[in-house]
Amino acid sequence: MICSFSNLRNKEIVNIKTGLKIGYADDIELDTANSSVVSIVVYGKARAFGIMGRDDDIVIKCSNIQLIGEDTILVSFDDSAKCTKNISCKIDNLLK
Repeated sequence: MICSFSNLRNKEIVNIKTGLKIGYADDIELDTANSSVVSIVVYGKARAFGIMGRDDDIVIKCSNIQLIGEDTILVSFDDSAKCTKNISCKIDNLLK
């Protein structure tokens, strides 16, 4: 399956180890030397409408991507420094 970046942005990213929705792909990192995609970036959520800055971005390496489907991207990684934002995502989902 060939997927353009505009199609990739419409896919929800879910961590299969924790079951949490991470968000949508906002950016990708490319390795120009090897002509390959290195990672997908999910921007941190804005705090107080962006006045108080943003949460940390989540960088998902391509080696952590398990499956890219029609509607979702399934990733698998442990809770580490890059994933501490997942706790706030869980609270945000309860408020919806």
